[in-house]
Amino acid sequence: MKMNFKTKYIWLAALCLTFAACSDDDNSGSDETVLPPLTAGEADFSKYVSVGASFSAGFTDNALFIAGQQNSFPNMLSQQFALVGGGSFGQPLMSDNIGGFLVGGNVAASPRLYFNGSGPAPLPATPTTEITTHLTGSFNNYGIPGIKSFHLGIAGYGALNPYFGRMASTPTATVLGDAVAQNATFFTLSEIGGNDVLGYATSGGAGVDQTGNMDPSTYGSADITDPTVFAASFSAAVDALTANGAKGVVANVPYITSLAHFTTVPYNPLDPSNPSFGPQIPTLNTIYGALNQVYAYLNVPERSVVFSETEASPVVIKDETLADLSAQIAAVLSANPDFPAFIGQFGLPPQAAPLVAGLLGQTYGQTRQANANDLFVLPSSSVIGTVNQQYASALAMQGLPAAVAGQFSVEGVTLPLEDKWVLIPSEQQAVKTATDAYNATIEAVAANKGLALVDFKSILVEASTTGYADGDFVLNTSLVTGGLCSLDGVHLTARGYAAMANAILIAIDETYGSNFEASGNLINVGDFPTNYPPTLQ
Repeated sequence: MKMNFKTKYIWLAALCLTFAACSDDDNSGSDETVLPPLTAGEADFSKYVSVGASFSAGFTDNALFIAGQQNSFPNMLSQQFALVGGGSFGQPLMSDNIGGFLVGGNVAASPRLYFNGSGPAPLPATPTTEITTHLTGSFNNYGIPGIKSFHLGIAGYGALNPYFGRMASTPTATVLGDAVAQNATFFTLSEIGGNDVLGYATSGGAGVDQTGNMDPSTYGSADITDPTVFAASFSAAVDALTANGAKGVVANVPYITSLAHFTTVPYNPLDPSNPSFGPQIPTLNTIYGALNQVYAYLNVPERSVVFSETEASPVVIKDETLADLSAQIAAVLSANPDFPAFIGQFGLPPQAAPLVAGLLGQTYGQTRQANANDLFVLPSSSVIGTVNQQYASALAMQGLPAAVAGQFSVEGVTLPLEDKWVLIPSEQQAVKTATDAYNATIEAVAANKGLALVDFKSILVEASTTGYADGDFVLNTSLVTGGLCSLDGVHLTARGYAAMANAILIAIDETYGSNFEASGNLINVGDFPTNYPPTLQ
């Protein structure tokens, strides 16, 4: 048969199309995975309410601002819930992306942090959110920065916390009451207990462990909440939120000392190659050499201070768990006939010996060099190695020459770092003990009520050791580069909040029979940033 040119190519085209169709059919089972449709299981997401603290609010980079709120984990969850009948989700948005706020037109909370190329820095802008302006509307996110467990039921809490005050239904409202009034069908209760230990930790343990004190009205802002007080508050919150049959998720409390706020500053930051420190090492070792002899005489040689000329050295800290040897140090130095000559090399007259002996005793009566078991709060990085001008002025007023007073006032070098800059092991243990007690309550209440439980404690342990995998990303707690912790070292990045939302969705699947994970409806954490540019305002 003779085939003309046109007919020939029509036939070939048809053959190619047929082959392609067969090829597609042959590979359809191996190249494509057909995911099941999304189902809510036993959960009803039609009215979702979130109750919690700063994480729930979307607090990040040391501030609350619009972009952070929009990337809060409850708002992310609401968008996934909307795929299976979830309703709208109202949040008390701030006025800008600057962060911070005004009270009566005056800046009362600083702007957010941003990465300036070398580290976190305050955004050079002025907040525009007047925090005393009351908002109206229906809210679903009751994430209140700074709230502690026992604050949930305090009438008029808005007068104590402006973040709640601007959204409270009435001047006498409680956070829990306003949340329950939304008549939610589903809720998340997260971070309750975090702030009950956070203030103590970020203050370097300067607060009081109130375990055994059942009256929270006597607590200071940096105190640890008694576990029984926590248990009563948490149980009451869950009872109220589930009273109408609502289902929900609760989360346990991580060991917050694994966050970047406590792990970024090393215990040994004194580098001999630093031109402001290295050349001073011989003089410093001469001064401490005399003191070390006193420590040896008093049978506490472990308190000796020696700075290395070849390796990074630990800072000097005050450890309030040590016996106070102030009087003994002063007495030994004063009784030493060589002490007047010793201070003479610093330009001090012999008659200053009693004064200097007393000052040395007072300064070094409870001190030691830090070790790897000590944790330093993030703000200490801007203090170590600087001259404490207030202390130097106090020394000068006692008769020391200004130059000498300055030499004995260098933070972490000649002036021991105060308690507020460091969490010593006993303070870390206090945080851990309270956290374990809170988590025992959370887990028992969740089991009793049949609620989903998210193990954020284990997630943070994983993130701070091997890294926490979510999708194509592995997040860790390193400041700036880790992807999980925001620039304040405590709160999460938007990507971190996305990972948190996914952990909650997986817990919902396991407890209520939904299939967010199996249906491919987890959140892609890569869609969210790890920091916000300074131009976002």
